[in-house]
Amino acid sequence: MVRVVVVDDEPMVCGFLRTILGSADDIEVTEEAHDGAAGVRAVARSRPDVVLMDLRMPGMDGLTAIERIGELDAPPTVVVLTTFDADEYVLRALRAGAAGFLVKSTPPEDLIGLVRVAAEGHTVLSAAATRRLVAASAGRESASDRARERTAGLTERETEVLACLGEGLSNAGIAGRLHLSEATVKGYVSRLLEKLGCANRTQAGLVAHEAGVVGG
Repeated sequence: MVRVVVVDDEPMVCGFLRTILGSADDIEVTEEAHDGAAGVRAVARSRPDVVLMDLRMPGMDGLTAIERIGELDAPPTVVVLTTFDADEYVLRALRAGAAGFLVKSTPPEDLIGLVRVAAEGHTVLSAAATRRLVAASAGRESASDRARERTAGLTERETEVLACLGEGLSNAGIAGRLHLSEATVKGYVSRLLEKLGCANRTQAGLVAHEAGVVGG
């Protein structure tokens, strides 16, 4: 059973998500909260697998809540809920540790699948949306320069794996793309996170986009 906490200041949004996710046999919404502080408390209480987190809320906002949740022991996967994907605030949340983001207009049937993906530890991040997000971010030139510096010492194979992370591929997807075993891919990903100073795959994927190693 995938346990989910929903944090959004709109009770109707919480109710909608509870209804949609509750229709799946393997997903349970354990709690909902309407501001960041209450969300952090709910996560600490119920220890969910996934948190769906709005960003703009009164009191403690979602960005601060994501940082606080990241300080917990064995923190859950946090997925940002947003109205607009090309949003600098979303980019800051991903850099703070969120595993990806969902636009609130996501079709219900897709929402259930994406929550399952997040629970398995995969990135919830489309390559097209990430390109829009990075392109719309402030200070793009300096961010690109920093990203290119960080990736300059990578081997050709490491760069290929990083590009796959930028596309949101799972280890199995990368293995199939590059004709490697999943165990080998897992080793590459671990080394990449260490080399780049990234906390998770999503942050590495952002570096891939900022450095321009993701095609198309």
